[in-house]
Amino acid sequence: MAESHLVVSLSGLTPDAPEALDRAVAFTGELQARGVPVSQLLRPAGVPDDSPLAQWMRERRAAGDALVLHGYDHTAAPIALPRVGRRAEFAALPRHEAGLRLVAARRALTALRLRTDVFVPPRWLASPGTVEALREQGFGVIADELGVRFLREPERLVRSRVLGFRVSGERHPVADDRRAAEAWRCRVLVAEVTRTVRRGGLVRINVRAKDLKRPPRREAVLAAVDDALRLGATPTTYQLTAAASAA
Repeated sequence: MAESHLVVSLSGLTPDAPEALDRAVAFTGELQARGVPVSQLLRPAGVPDDSPLAQWMRERRAAGDALVLHGYDHTAAPIALPRVGRRAEFAALPRHEAGLRLVAARRALTALRLRTDVFVPPRWLASPGTVEALREQGFGVIADELGVRFLREPERLVRSRVLGFRVSGERHPVADDRRAAEAWRCRVLVAEVTRTVRRGGLVRINVRAKDLKRPPRREAVLAAVDDALRLGATPTTYQLTAAASAA
């Protein structure tokens, strides 16, 4: 079986939701016990330096997790495409506007005593202008809905879908109630992770803070991680993947 790598990311934490942070701490601890580091996606705007969230991010980075810049403030202004939604902040920005937001985001990170050269756009959508701005500002990697793009020479793209519980609007034909639909989503996640590992691809699981409020989703992610590890997938992060590519 070809070599496979596993990246688990966590997004959606905000300084005004202490219960979500508590759930994230417990979930990250379970992954750490399995030897799986987490790519921590952070939106820095509005996060106080003395907040529990900022302190936890510093602790997790020191423990081996990857810090990933996840946009700036998740608003789509000054321009946006109606179809991508209000929070797809970098989906339609030209290079100059994307660059301004990246500068602001990096300043916000510096104020939190954090830094990174890895970027994940909100909703996993990035415009060509955003990619250009990331290159100009020295970022090493962008992970979007298509895969993981390494921006330093030689540039390359590793194609891989983001797996998780984002609702696409489609419903399973037999899932006529919420419980059945939830069980179906959980089964699909575990099956897709197993299938990708067996093909020897890059497995990318993203967990949102709100997913951790639902025990079936949390257990499905842990089951998928356990299956991936059992089948020989190597745990990594977006930061470590970028470093390996540059080596």
